Amino acid sequence: MAEITAALVKELRDSTGAGMMDCKKALTAVDGDMEAAVDWLRKAGMASAAKKASRVAAEGLVAVQTSGASGAIVEINAETDFVARNEQFQEFVGKVAHIAMEQGGDFGKIRNAPFDGAGTVDEAAKKLVATIGENINLRRSEALNVSNGVVASYIHNAVMPDSGRIGVLVGLESDGDKEKLMAAGRQLAMHVAAAAPQWTDISEVDPTVLERERTILADQAKVSGKPDEIVEKMVEGRLRKFYEEVVLLEQIYVIDGESKVRKAVEALATDIGAPVKLTGFVRFVLGEGIAREEGDFAAEVAAVAKG
Repeated sequence: MAEITAALVKELRDSTGAGMMDCKKALTAVDGDMEAAVDWLRKAGMASAAKKASRVAAEGLVAVQTSGASGAIVEINAETDFVARNEQFQEFVGKVAHIAMEQGGDFGKIRNAPFDGAGTVDEAAKKLVATIGENINLRRSEALNVSNGVVASYIHNAVMPDSGRIGVLVGLESDGDKEKLMAAGRQLAMHVAAAAPQWTDISEVDPTVLERERTILADQAKVSGKPDEIVEKMVEGRLRKFYEEVVLLEQIYVIDGESKVRKAVEALATDIGAPVKLTGFVRFVLGEGIAREEGDFAAEVAAVAKG
């Protein structure tokens, strides 16, 4: 039997929002397996489909650059939020975003690309570390391109043009008016920043994720004691709700709060007199997926007092 520590229970609570005792009960039931514990809680109706975003320790900036039918996005981390307000760091991030555009978002090529007479991007980052006094890390990059249309961008919590804590790129394919297309693309990027979809279309949903979701929903529905055919209809209805949570085109458009994103794209096509296809998106949240190392503040104060 695995040891169910307080830290393990807290991690499950942070990721699901379930109560502490329920989390301990779930972990005990599945011998400490975190993923199985999430499923256990969901089957018991104690946790939602989407896990809460991990608390993060990483600071720095997410930056975007776009040009017509192309766009790139980068995340560059530092140790404190003070660095995000440092002009030298901001200038570095902006230049790296431009290089990311030139290199098609290729992470390796970006790191080894020439940087403003200071060697490569990696070498320039090391020099900046010596100047600022904090570790600086080019964490990730990605590009988005369309064959004919626009790539629009949006930065949330911007600290400078094109840089902030959340960055989004959205690709729209169309022969229609590029100005209207770009304006609509920016609104769609704002939606992505707020709604955090995982996939663009239902066809893109990971089959493994879908099968796991279907199994959980079936187990929940069977508790009702209804016949199998009714249970199947209940599962299909709940899957539609799942799609509305995680699939961009199925989400309710935050701009109007009523229609689905799919309908908004169709309305745009009518407006500009040409078919429009939302080809994809990229969404970076500063520090997502990097666990925060949380200390005991009271213990730290006590230790300082004793010293």
